[in-house]
Amino acid sequence: MPATRPRYRVYSDFLKEKFGGKVYKLPINLPGTCPNRDGTVGTGGCIFCDEEGAGFECLPSTLSVEEQLAANRDFFRRRYKADKFIAYFQSFTNTYLPFDNFQKYVLAAAAGEDMVGISISTRPDCITDRYLDFLDEIGQEKNLVMDIELGLQTVNYHSLLRVNRGHTLAEFIDAVQRIKKRKLEICVHLILNLPWDDPVDVIENAKILSALQVQYVKLHSLYVVRDTVLGEMYQRGEFSIIPLEEYVDRVVTFLEYLHPDIVIQRLVGRGPYDRVLFSNWGVSWWQVKQRIEARLEELDTWQGRLCDYLNGPALRKRFPCEP
Repeated sequence: MPATRPRYRVYSDFLKEKFGGKVYKLPINLPGTCPNRDGTVGTGGCIFCDEEGAGFECLPSTLSVEEQLAANRDFFRRRYKADKFIAYFQSFTNTYLPFDNFQKYVLAAAAGEDMVGISISTRPDCITDRYLDFLDEIGQEKNLVMDIELGLQTVNYHSLLRVNRGHTLAEFIDAVQRIKKRKLEICVHLILNLPWDDPVDVIENAKILSALQVQYVKLHSLYVVRDTVLGEMYQRGEFSIIPLEEYVDRVVTFLEYLHPDIVIQRLVGRGPYDRVLFSNWGVSWWQVKQRIEARLEELDTWQGRLCDYLNGPALRKRFPCEP
């Protein structure tokens, strides 16, 4: 690998190249829930999810989309000198809404002249053609990059059942295929240290995302929150969490098998520190990120180094000179 080439495809660098300057996501918190919490597909939600979902750093959902965007836009302009933004519907399942409400929220987010994209976090079982057609239409009409963030967590469907996800791998594949029929992009969320996954699952995560040609991935380390099913299991000692060093090695392995074109939006997440029982081995997310990058350097390895499993690898190995 050339010495000047980054060892993985960094999201902030990608945005600068694509839009010619600093781009920041403005989080939006909608009033809502998910089908795994209200009893539509399951009971109680995912075992790791608490009352606030992923929106613990968001403004309250009682504020309008316009009010949240204005407040966050002002903050990021002052702190980071940003002048281009992506509206980010972050917490819970943002397509799990009546269609008219969904339209209203998206159109409100698309109105700003400094907006270059819209990112919508949702579940694979809440993707339908009608909603996707609308997003595709608005993206082309407003010249916005539209991406769907799919919470998958793992390709191991046995683990998906263990965490009470409410869907398996099939719904995810169906959602990806439907999204890719439009001018929409896909970001997939994964947790690389679920207690029921092993290094084989880590590799298969990378291989399936590469084969499906998604555009982005967000990696998370598992955090454990009080007053959740997972929190109660943790306090009873029903599972253990791998050491930090093993998580670092899992991320490195994942990157090695991941296609080099896929953009890494995140290597490790942050937990709600006021309610957490376990988060990032007691160190900051930034320190975990630094350890991963240092390990890549130490091993002199990089994203895509082992991505040699697509396009008929056995045939190419047996007959390397065939056209």
